[in-house]
Amino acid sequence: MVLRDGGTARIRPITVDDADRLVSFYEQVSDESKYYRFFAPYPRLSAKDVHRFTHHDFVDRVGLAATIGGEFIATVRYDRIGADGLPASAPADEAEVAFLVQDAHQGRGVASALLEHIAAVARERGIRRFAAEVLPANSKMIKVFTDAGYTQQRSFEDGVVRLEFDLEPTDRSLAVQRAREQRAEARSVRRLLAPGSVAVVGVGRTPGGVGRSLLGNIRDAGYPGRLYAVNKVFPDDLKEVDGVPAHRSVRDIDGPVDLAVVAVPAEHVPAVVAECGEHGVQGLVVLSAGYAESGPEGRERQRALVRAARAYGMRIIGPNAFGIINTAPDVRLNASLAPELPRPGRIGLFAQSGAIGIALLSRLHRRGGGVTGVTGVSTFVSAGNRADVSGNDVLQYWYDDPETDVVLMYLESIGNPRKFTRLARRTAAAKPLVVVQGTGTAPQGHTVRATRLPYATVSALLRQAGVIRVDTITELVDAGLLLARQPLPAGPRVAILGNSESLGVLTYDRCLAEGLRPARPVDLTTGATAEDFHRALAAALADGTNDAVVVTAIPAIGEGSPGDAELAEALRSAAAAVPGKPVLVVHVELGGLAAALSAAASTAPGAGDRAPGGTESAASATEAAPATEAAPATAPPAAAATQAAAAPPAPRTAPPEGTHLIPAYPAAERAVRALAEAVKYAEWRREAADPGKVPEFDDIDEKGAARLIGELLARGEGLTISAAETCELLGKYGIPVRRALPAPTPAAAVEAARALGYPVALKATAPHLRHRADLGGVRLDLADEDQLLRAYTELTELFGRPEELRPVVQGMAPRGVDTVVRAVIDPAAGAVLSFGLAGAASQLLGDMAHRLVPVTDREATSLVRSIRTAPLLFGWRGSTPVDTPALEELLLRVSRLVDDHPEVVAVTLEPVVVAPHGASVLGATVRLAPPPARDDLGPRTLPAY
Repeated sequence: MVLRDGGTARIRPITVDDADRLVSFYEQVSDESKYYRFFAPYPRLSAKDVHRFTHHDFVDRVGLAATIGGEFIATVRYDRIGADGLPASAPADEAEVAFLVQDAHQGRGVASALLEHIAAVARERGIRRFAAEVLPANSKMIKVFTDAGYTQQRSFEDGVVRLEFDLEPTDRSLAVQRAREQRAEARSVRRLLAPGSVAVVGVGRTPGGVGRSLLGNIRDAGYPGRLYAVNKVFPDDLKEVDGVPAHRSVRDIDGPVDLAVVAVPAEHVPAVVAECGEHGVQGLVVLSAGYAESGPEGRERQRALVRAARAYGMRIIGPNAFGIINTAPDVRLNASLAPELPRPGRIGLFAQSGAIGIALLSRLHRRGGGVTGVTGVSTFVSAGNRADVSGNDVLQYWYDDPETDVVLMYLESIGNPRKFTRLARRTAAAKPLVVVQGTGTAPQGHTVRATRLPYATVSALLRQAGVIRVDTITELVDAGLLLARQPLPAGPRVAILGNSESLGVLTYDRCLAEGLRPARPVDLTTGATAEDFHRALAAALADGTNDAVVVTAIPAIGEGSPGDAELAEALRSAAAAVPGKPVLVVHVELGGLAAALSAAASTAPGAGDRAPGGTESAASATEAAPATEAAPATAPPAAAATQAAAAPPAPRTAPPEGTHLIPAYPAAERAVRALAEAVKYAEWRREAADPGKVPEFDDIDEKGAARLIGELLARGEGLTISAAETCELLGKYGIPVRRALPAPTPAAAVEAARALGYPVALKATAPHLRHRADLGGVRLDLADEDQLLRAYTELTELFGRPEELRPVVQGMAPRGVDTVVRAVIDPAAGAVLSFGLAGAASQLLGDMAHRLVPVTDREATSLVRSIRTAPLLFGWRGSTPVDTPALEELLLRVSRLVDDHPEVVAVTLEPVVVAPHGASVLGATVRLAPPPARDDLGPRTLPAY
């Protein structure tokens, strides 16, 4: 797992084979720490102690150790005790817990991590409460227990503080755990991106080759820290390569090495990892190929690589990576194959593919990121096979990184969707997160958790989490430039003005197609001057009926026509005079308006002022440290490299003051698509500020449902329960299913109708006819016995014998709109609630909306309105609106059911007829199974290898 300072440690059980390790560990603990552990001087462990501390039954006595390099750095142990405080066995549900941490590793969060793990083990073994006795002077250990977030009691007797706390996770304990996770993972990435010293392993003796290129890229970017070239084939008398100190091994370097960039063949990497680990290197960037992307043998090589690195507490970017970049003036690190360091800016870039990464860097440069500061790059990570460090880790870093305002990610796959959506939601609440999502087929070499959810469903869940999801890298850059350069729109109202009527009309049509509310375009005519543009833009921005302005401009020819620079200055000054609303420019790819807009911005008044948050704008930063000038050879300040924000970052609503950057687009559809995404994101931000609540229902019988589920699962590990059992289970959550009786014969149908009362419906429930009213397998509003028998005869004549049709008789529900409600627990993404109209709309067109469970009241309202066919629920073409509040309540009850009982792995309610008054469930199926593991509720861990 990742520790507080960003390093890693392995947590494992202590076994009988650990006697020597335990003794060696204890010898390195100070006398004071030993005193705190045993409440008396205890210089060494006796043979009896060693036996006791290495022999556990892993039920009533459990011991865990945190290890680095195979050696213990901390231990924890619990012993089950009875009410009298003496050793006991189950069913006693209390245990005494004690820790010991080497002094050199105190303050790294090791004890907190061990507490999370030992508590999880204890809960699995029926222990519900921990007790710990601590000396009052041992304030560090008291703080470990106090800060864990559990409900606790404290007493003081005979000079000892006794702490007792329940192990049931609380909202506070989960919040504490996730805050620790964020700080630890962010620091682990920060250590990689802001190293004080770098060794490039695999530097060739002659120019060319990956290693030599990497060394040159780092040196030429002006990296201020200590830089070393390493290759085992260097002759003993070689002192430098390209002016950089040269060594045959990392071990030969005199001084610490924070980061090793590895570019040697895969078969030589294990030896390099061992050298780095023994030298105390903190992290690795492995560009070497030949790992999981190459097949089964490579996958095993990749597993071994990660295991070896973690044994030494190192994190890895890669293998098969393109590299990392940090443009901060005090770092200037280009440990990548990109030939130049991008200009500093406010955009964070993540790409799993090196090819995509270089394409993103290139496009940002061409679109102005190489000229202006705000749309330059803060940090860039290309993770390759992401065997260790993933997009989730980098999101943890960017969440509170003051140098990053906008995050752009190209994800070919999502390794842990449940965690990604959680982190994305938190990040998007603070800064825009734009993602190109892969098609669902992970490239060879990517370790991903299997998900049964369709690609469209995963996309919908990302949007629910606030992710701006786009389809191409062009759209990724388009959206990123707008979000980095302009404030968020307050709504969907768009003003359009320009000197081309045709381009204005095209923009108007695209706004309508994207769901925006455009005003009629204002045509300034082809004779418009720069002053005309300035006046029109200022008026549109000052108009309270507009939330954004799109300017369309074509090059004009003739006396008085503005040049590109003059027009750019007019637009920039108008936008600066009336700030607060986004401005976009649509131009044809003639002339140099786009370049002029960027050039004007780079000389804007105040461009060198400090931006909110205390960071310099890129213009002043790059003037202070030109790309061709090497900065002083001093390492980045350690405090700046490791300090984490104490509070969540304030949400960014506008770019840094004084920049007045206007993004330009060569096509109306691209500009409008970017604006539409910004509008939807701004709306999500407003809704996220008040997400609603998960309502309580007084009539829910949660305990009764749990008992019933337990009884049903006793019959088998996975089963679809019967109709009667389904009705009973749903009934405990206030979800009545309209009764249906089997009708294997005409006489049985008549008897069923009498029991239910006319009018009734006759339905064929055979799999090929169920939920297919269009095939004629349903007869409705049968008012008497004659109509029922006639309908029965028609069905059998059309579709075959009753035993094939499986007919049922059901009481008629009030007429309304047929809908479908589904919930499924996906092992990778979690529980998902889905809604749509029954029939072709959902089955053929895929018109379904999705939300992660638990669903709040506001999310239920949004879910009903998110499908394309939602107008049918609200009085389309004069029809009577249906009872959507009743439908929303049904959705909330289903959400509660699957959230309370993860054994309910699938629920389908179809059809649900929503009438003007009430909603009726006419069909339901429920599948039960042991719940999938929830690693997000357990102790913090890195993926196993």
